[in-house]
Amino acid sequence: MALLMMILRKMAKNKWLQLNLWFGLTVCVALFSSMPLYSHAILQRTLYKELQLLQSRESVYPGFIRISTTVASAKADEETAKRIAQADRFVRSIPERTGLEALSFYQQRFTQRLKVYGADASEQEIRAQNTAGGFKALSDMEKRVRLIDGRMPADRTDGVFEALVTQKFLLAVKRDLGEELIAQSMQDERIRFRVIPVGIMETAPEADPYLPYLTDEISDGFLIPFEQFEREFTKGGKLAISALEWRYALDIEQLSVDKIDAFVAADRDIRRYFKGRFGVAEVNIPATATAAAYQGKQSKLDIMMLALYAPVMIMLVFYLYMVADLIIERQKTEIAVLRSRGASRLQITGIYAFESLLLGLGALAAGPPLGVLFTKILGATNVFLSFVQRSALEVALDVGTYKVAALATGGAVLLILIPALLATRVSIVGRKQEMARMTKMPFWHKTGLDFMLVGAAVYLLYNFTRRQEDVKRLALDAADLQIDPLLFLMPAVFALGAGLLVLRIYPWVIRLVYMAGRRWWPPALYYSLVQISRSSGQYLTIKMFLVMSVATGLFSANAARTINDNMESKIRYAIGADMVLMTRWENDAPAFSGQMVPQQGQSGAGLAGPRRIQYAEPPFEPFRELEGVESVAKVFRKEGAMFVSKGGETGKITLLGIDTKAFGETAWMKDGLLDHPINRYLNLIAPNPRAVLISRSIADAAGLKPGDPIRIYWEGVSQVQFTVYGIIDYWPTWNPLPQREGTGDERLAKPQLIVGHLGTIQKRLALEPYEVWLKLADGVSSQQIYDQLMQKSIKIVSLRDAKQELILSRNEPFRLAINGVMTLGFVISMLISFFGFLIFWMLTLSGRTLQYGVLRAMGIPYPQMIGMLVSEQALTSAAAVVIGVWIGNLTSDLFVPLFEMSFAAAEQVPPFEIVRQLSDYVQLYAIVGFTLAVGLLILAVRLTRIRIAQALKLGEE
Repeated sequence: MALLMMILRKMAKNKWLQLNLWFGLTVCVALFSSMPLYSHAILQRTLYKELQLLQSRESVYPGFIRISTTVASAKADEETAKRIAQADRFVRSIPERTGLEALSFYQQRFTQRLKVYGADASEQEIRAQNTAGGFKALSDMEKRVRLIDGRMPADRTDGVFEALVTQKFLLAVKRDLGEELIAQSMQDERIRFRVIPVGIMETAPEADPYLPYLTDEISDGFLIPFEQFEREFTKGGKLAISALEWRYALDIEQLSVDKIDAFVAADRDIRRYFKGRFGVAEVNIPATATAAAYQGKQSKLDIMMLALYAPVMIMLVFYLYMVADLIIERQKTEIAVLRSRGASRLQITGIYAFESLLLGLGALAAGPPLGVLFTKILGATNVFLSFVQRSALEVALDVGTYKVAALATGGAVLLILIPALLATRVSIVGRKQEMARMTKMPFWHKTGLDFMLVGAAVYLLYNFTRRQEDVKRLALDAADLQIDPLLFLMPAVFALGAGLLVLRIYPWVIRLVYMAGRRWWPPALYYSLVQISRSSGQYLTIKMFLVMSVATGLFSANAARTINDNMESKIRYAIGADMVLMTRWENDAPAFSGQMVPQQGQSGAGLAGPRRIQYAEPPFEPFRELEGVESVAKVFRKEGAMFVSKGGETGKITLLGIDTKAFGETAWMKDGLLDHPINRYLNLIAPNPRAVLISRSIADAAGLKPGDPIRIYWEGVSQVQFTVYGIIDYWPTWNPLPQREGTGDERLAKPQLIVGHLGTIQKRLALEPYEVWLKLADGVSSQQIYDQLMQKSIKIVSLRDAKQELILSRNEPFRLAINGVMTLGFVISMLISFFGFLIFWMLTLSGRTLQYGVLRAMGIPYPQMIGMLVSEQALTSAAAVVIGVWIGNLTSDLFVPLFEMSFAAAEQVPPFEIVRQLSDYVQLYAIVGFTLAVGLLILAVRLTRIRIAQALKLGEE
């Protein structure tokens, strides 16, 4: 108890340092806790959204399961009945196998089809009757069908079957309710059944919103009580069973990421069980493909999160080590005295271990709930440093989260014990020697850690650069966004190594500055130069801390902006406008062809082939009348058109026909892709209806230049001559990058493009369907346009919506992680930089109270002392910020271009480029400037409160 009280009193004596250390520990635990929380929550939300999209796209409840199988057995024997009973038991276990509760369930049985006719039918009518239908049974029939006439059938044992029928089937047999029918086997006329339709049924959707029984799926036949069917056919064997069916509606909201493996395994087990058991089986589980895509995604996202957190984790390591070192620095004399009086290193380390453990337990208690807050912040991030009103992520703390938090706490506690462990090696004599030798080389410089870190980062950079060149050269495909975690870890390693390397050199720079002007420096600057050059080691931690804060902050900002801008530019460029759609065109294509495009025929150099399909252009005015549309343009696209140059060279091209004015007002084009703004090219060809723009690939292949003639045609269309007016490298929607000509083909083909006037193409070549491009006014939603298109009854064949695709892209889990973690990391880095800066300088100032008191006693005025303080800050903190900015920009220039590998190389148009946003730099400089200004203000106030007499008395003691 006495030892505990001593530890608590010691902690209370340094309460502000202890609170800051606890704050760092808590943030560390919260960050580690947020990784599994976020990856699970964001995957859960995107999984649920994809399942909802599946429901809206395919009009099927995502939890729907349908198992249908034929029965190959020609008769219903005991063995067949046994296997059906086993199948029933297996199907009943499906909810348990999937881990989802059943919202609804029903099963059906079907017999072979029978010839049906009236009991009073004549021989002639029987021969003429072609109506057929079988017996079928539905579990819980009374709850699932709606009677529109008659009554529910009774389970009779006198050989007569009462049944429900559909109106369509009753009309086919030409009888009324209550009139007896005969169902006769088509194979054996001796097998007959007497059936009396007693009710007419129809679908009752309100009876079961999840799994309605659709009477029009199998509208022919007799629906009899399930128990009667089982007794007479399944077990009684009076008629062979032809098919079995089971349907489930599972509670898909219970399909968490943790249950995906079980769900997919259940799907596999179901298919394996029914394969060949009865006959041909069909298993339909729509959600399986969506769920299977998430298998293994959480582990990948966890790795990604760890890599994303690497820079801020390094910041936290510096912060925790710095604060722990400052605490131990103030207690080194006390530790040395204890060692000199016989206390063992283990005993002293045990005291600090217990103290650290108390802080760790406090961090473990507060960290996970704070991690929940971090997770919700991550979920609300739209792009870097931008938040939106998005539905909050559903986050719940579990055992796994606390395990991660406990491991993080243990690692952090061991980290902050390192300074204490090192301090226990020093005796009182060694401590006095340490105090006299302030220029001791730090551990990381002594071991050459800076060279090792920079070397490792440069080596990895070289390997990634070579891989990127191969991807470009070979036009290899990649997933849309598969970020390699090393792409985030390498920059942090490089920034750390470069910072240590620069700070290895910086003291020599200070000494050179001091030596160069020591005769002319004013007293304040002279004092600061001497102080820093003689005690450079004690400033290394805070300088490295600021360097890492600024460098990683700038890299995070540049990386996030670059990824976001390039992904969004790629989407907008590929679509070409805010919305692109194509309507249905009436045509005279033969019905049997099934094609809505011209028939492909053989034609030589423009010779007509088979008859070309004639199209009727639908009205275009309704698109101009859409509210919220700023401009609308017609864009004709013809893949596979041909050109013939003046020298006779030919080639396959993509032909675009546009109206120059409307196109310029509607299309989206990124600046800098063309030699001149796109509107200058449009104005160039506008006066001449035969003017065209050609791609550079055509110009290089055919040796064409502005002013040369070029002929264009496609199969079934005669050649028409145009004139080249300009050469372009890019054009909205056109990908100029080399493409593979076919699967397994190593040859790369350069795409070719010609842009001409739509009116000329339609008049001189052919009138064929074109795309309609829309530019929406600010604030107009896509839904408003959709609603108007429906109101105008415009038949849409295809549609691409840039706004919706951008939203889907921003909601992709990996991109959300990048934006969220980088935003959170940036904010946390700046926050702990502020606290770390204040702690360091306040302790440094209090430790030099005697020094400042002596200076005041010597007659140095306060303004000069403030000047000393400002000079010292400028040569340490401000210099560290400048170094951090330089290293941050260098890191961005070296490593951000590597993110191009994360995109499909053959589709990365516009070209990948680093994006820097001025607002990020302004925010960073404002935060750092505010930190320095507040720190200087606090230090100046503390300096003015130093009492000379107290300082000198302290020196005497």
